[in-house]
Amino acid sequence: MTVTVKENGDLGKSEKLIEAVERLGQRLADARETIGKVIFGQTEVIDETLITLLAGGHALLIGVPGLGKTRLVETLGTAFGMEAKRVQFTPDLMPADILGSEVLEESESGRRSFRFIKGPVFAQLLMADEINRASPRTQSALLQAMQEHRVSVAGQYHQLPSPFHVLATQNPLEQEGTYPLPEAQLDRFFMQIDVDYPDLGAEREILVSTTGATVDAAVGVMKAADLVEAQRLVRHVPVGESVVETILNSVRECRPETSTIPDVKMHVSWGPGPRASQALMLGIRARAITGARLAPSMDDVLALIHPILRHRMALNFAARAEGITVTQIIDRLCETIA
Repeated sequence: MTVTVKENGDLGKSEKLIEAVERLGQRLADARETIGKVIFGQTEVIDETLITLLAGGHALLIGVPGLGKTRLVETLGTAFGMEAKRVQFTPDLMPADILGSEVLEESESGRRSFRFIKGPVFAQLLMADEINRASPRTQSALLQAMQEHRVSVAGQYHQLPSPFHVLATQNPLEQEGTYPLPEAQLDRFFMQIDVDYPDLGAEREILVSTTGATVDAAVGVMKAADLVEAQRLVRHVPVGESVVETILNSVRECRPETSTIPDVKMHVSWGPGPRASQALMLGIRARAITGARLAPSMDDVLALIHPILRHRMALNFAARAEGITVTQIIDRLCETIA
């Protein structure tokens, strides 16, 4: 009798999980639709950004200026009802311009005291526009915030809002006036999302839709609290043992010390750490939910392995001299998975 009650309880939990996943999948479909009215021809970019938010991570959007990266972040803030702030990163930007600072105030009685003035990092959605135009010192000011969801100013900790996400945009490093991001900060980004030029049809739609008398705007489909609940739900999605093994083997195969792939051993200087495995596990769960599916599959791993791993690997000098790219290395890995 005791066993029967336990099984019925598990069955009830499974049914509730299925219902919750289906409801969330529909709301995410609505969010994708309202974002698509503003951002044209970037379906993959929108999906990867939604997965990042569901997984509770931060995203690095890389592309040349004018491809709608800034507009995408603004639209996400509207769609999910998050308090959004924007920081334009420039070479003269200081850490205090992001985190905030303490100012000395004097009361009417003449008593002096320090008061902390919060910086723009105290938002639910922080847009770090052109993050690689700021100095490494200023870039590093975001490290603690991204990892711990709190900042330390003058020896005092200040908790950040929940949810808290950094969506940073970056111009290609080949452009003048840019600084490469430190490896430690790159690892804090859940995904590196490459934003390419739209195709002909999408660019035609951009011309027609954005230059008329009226322009479509995004509407709110979820609240910030709903997103937090969705992030909790993601962690309850079950993952099959075979998929877990694929994630573990894939990440370890990208490290020259443990890889059996000749190209990795010859051309990779250092590979992804355990944080990459964690990101893949959360990412495939979130991707399954965006498709209203209860369990992730190998297809989810293959779909996310590029954006999650490519900024967590570095090539050696020989690989760069031969023109080999990280994308080609991950392609070799995908061939072993498929």
